[in-house]
Amino acid sequence: MTIDAVFVQDGEWFTATDLGLGPWAPGALHGGAVAALLVHLLTEHVAGLPLRPARITYDFVRPVPPGPLRAELEVVRPGRRVTLLDAVLRDGDQTEVVRARALMVVPSQIGPTPASPPPFPGPDEGRVNDWHDGRRMFATAGMEIRFVQGRFREPGPAIAWFRLTAPLIAGQPVLPIERIAAAGDFGNGIASELSWDEHVFINPDLTLYIEREPVGEWVALESEMRVMPDSVAVAESVLWDERGRVGRATQSLLVGARPGAT
Repeated sequence: MTIDAVFVQDGEWFTATDLGLGPWAPGALHGGAVAALLVHLLTEHVAGLPLRPARITYDFVRPVPPGPLRAELEVVRPGRRVTLLDAVLRDGDQTEVVRARALMVVPSQIGPTPASPPPFPGPDEGRVNDWHDGRRMFATAGMEIRFVQGRFREPGPAIAWFRLTAPLIAGQPVLPIERIAAAGDFGNGIASELSWDEHVFINPDLTLYIEREPVGEWVALESEMRVMPDSVAVAESVLWDERGRVGRATQSLLVGARPGAT
């Protein structure tokens, strides 16, 4: 039986379905799936408090297996207006696979600037995902992707809308903050300056700045990659919903020749 969710929870343990798989290593999860799971647990830890995630930084220490996976959370700095949380995701052998730090802040109740709609077409006008390699994975089955500029296989800046096609955790509704984390890890993928067939450009980290939670099912990434000889490549994305800007995502990139490429 195919489970219609990215993760299945059993007590404090989580196991991913094939909807969570990524493109870089066989059997390893997509960073967006893992980022969404950890932001779910981090925000759950401060549920009931007037705190919102302002910044989350993820270090992808090792390829993340489907599971079982368990998170350990620590309050680094408690506070009524600012709280700092750490999370470590471990596999079934208790090996650390991902580390995250979340800055939680009380949101502002003042400000003169209303949200402005994004300066590009909405998801209804987007082109369908062009990533088709026969595998069922996060980028093809876990997320619906609609491009309004660029493509996966087209080098250069890109803009695409993202929507989770299934619950992140079986039996639970998708939270707005999960949508940002799930989409935010795609910047290097949609806006690569390099050929997918000849290169790898793996992000060992991801930092999200979250200005507000998105409204609706769709989150857009307006992304570009910068890669030069003798430099660390970076992918940067502005995140939008259909009402306006919601944040920013940044990834550093490990770039190299794809094994076996000629």
